[in-house]
Amino acid sequence: MPARDDQLSDADLVALANRGDAAGFEGLYARYRGWVAALALRFTGDDALALDVTQDTFMYLLGKFPGFKLTARMTTFLYPAVKNLSIAARRKARRLSGSPDEVLAALPAQAGGPGALEHQDLLAVVAALPDIHREVVLMRFVDDFSLDEIGQALGIPTGTIKSRLHHAIAALREDPEVRKHFVAE
Repeated sequence: MPARDDQLSDADLVALANRGDAAGFEGLYARYRGWVAALALRFTGDDALALDVTQDTFMYLLGKFPGFKLTARMTTFLYPAVKNLSIAARRKARRLSGSPDEVLAALPAQAGGPGALEHQDLLAVVAALPDIHREVVLMRFVDDFSLDEIGQALGIPTGTIKSRLHHAIAALREDPEVRKHFVAE
């Protein structure tokens, strides 16, 4: 009896797909479609664009077979593809409609305990960060990437990631909206 896709590692699924077994690619799709769609929605701020980006991302991945070598986590490989495809989709949509994009509006509301930031406060605070800082904060704390994985996904040194994260956290600490939730009166 063959192993179920959810019992196979990403490397096993890649190996299957490299051998031409459709179950390998289907397993990767099933495992990562939700993550890709959520990330695409965060980048595009639009449900329809996010679905298009999700489809384009998996078409891009499919084109890598046979011969694809997984050298990091699958999310580390997929992140730059989703980001770049999202940017292209937003540009195209903006040219066609002229509407502004709201990237952070797609973040899900999280129930928090006492002292937790309100969802809208969190969106406003994170949205106020410069793009390069906001991206590493979201990758680290929303997508749970390690510093090395962020560097690999963005194609920049880990030291640069550390610096950007440090500056972002310092900016968040100075923000009065953040401070009022964490500093005792």
